[in-house]
Amino acid sequence: MSLFEKVTRKKAKLRLALTGVSGAGKTLSALYIAFGITGDWSKIALIDTEHERARFYADRSDLGTGSFLYAPFSPPYSPDRYKQLVQEAAGIVGSDGVVIVDSLSHAWNNEGGVLDIKEKIANQQGKNSYTAWSEAGKYQNDLINTILAVDCHTIVTMRSKMEYAMQENERGKIAPVKIGLAPVQREDTEYEFDIVLNIGRDHTATASKDTTFLDKFGQVITPELGVQLKNWLSDGADPERCETCGKIITAKKSKTVEQIIAASTKALNKKCCYDCYAKEYREMKANAPATVPD
Repeated sequence: MSLFEKVTRKKAKLRLALTGVSGAGKTLSALYIAFGITGDWSKIALIDTEHERARFYADRSDLGTGSFLYAPFSPPYSPDRYKQLVQEAAGIVGSDGVVIVDSLSHAWNNEGGVLDIKEKIANQQGKNSYTAWSEAGKYQNDLINTILAVDCHTIVTMRSKMEYAMQENERGKIAPVKIGLAPVQREDTEYEFDIVLNIGRDHTATASKDTTFLDKFGQVITPELGVQLKNWLSDGADPERCETCGKIITAKKSKTVEQIIAASTKALNKKCCYDCYAKEYREMKANAPATVPD
């Protein structure tokens, strides 16, 4: 009997990684996406390795945040402690909840993390740095597999560092050149997640990996993104895209997505995002012929 059958879409859980430099907005972005998915702050559990900074986002009327579930996480940042907290959080929020790991970087290069484990193994009699990687890598794999296997949505954040390469410049001399931001984690960690969004200093998020509809995403994250991801994951419904720029139509100011589409369709006879609608509407008004009074 063949193992192959006609493929069909199935409901899925979010497996998302957010990367960015300090101050990019990873924690708040994760909370916004989680709330968009759940619509209920009590269904969100955040594991905080960042010296309890996530507390600053609790019940903020200026940011529109509520009272989420919270667990501070201090050293040692061992994979086993991560696994225990992730599994406990998943059991509390339930299948339709979200667990946020903020951040996953500590499990790699901080006290008790995988690099620490590797060094301790290498220092054992009969072991060396090369052979220690095989054993330490099992801790890493087990942690990532646990995060991906829990029966709820998961979001992890990872710190980013600037990567450089030595290249020849216009003067013919070798000099360091910035080649992009790399997350502080094992180099293949990004491959394990379905979506990886990189957040810049201006808080704009872009996708470096995507299996959904975010390949052209380039916006500041709001709860609306969580709503769209939930709809796509549960129903296979693609979000509306602007017929002018091709970007996903998101809520803007006091306007919902439905209101923006209705207004642009009425005025321009096509679906537009707020920015394209506003621009084209102004141009249409400016080019309209003057009305001659009777």
